[in-house]
Amino acid sequence: MQAASKAQSIKEFARHEKDTGSPDVQVALLTRRINHLTEHLKANAKDFSSRRGLLMLVGKRRRLLDYVGRIDNDRYSALAKKLGLRK
Repeated sequence: MQAASKAQSIKEFARHEKDTGSPDVQVALLTRRINHLTEHLKANAKDFSSRRGLLMLVGKRRRLLDYVGRIDNDRYSALAKKLGLRK
């Protein structure tokens, strides 16, 4: 189930047929992991190791989004809107 969901995310955000590592795909996969960890922490509030991991993932996603914004602002806007990161 999880592998199929990951493959679907890669297919949805890939910029070309064999794309698995573009910043767009990386941001989409990080967003999936962040959402999963957020749900985990709602049930396990004292899991500080997972909280640290979540904060590191959020920082990595922020850096990737900053990079995409620097190289192509329209692409950044479309990506953020598609993932529901900006209102």
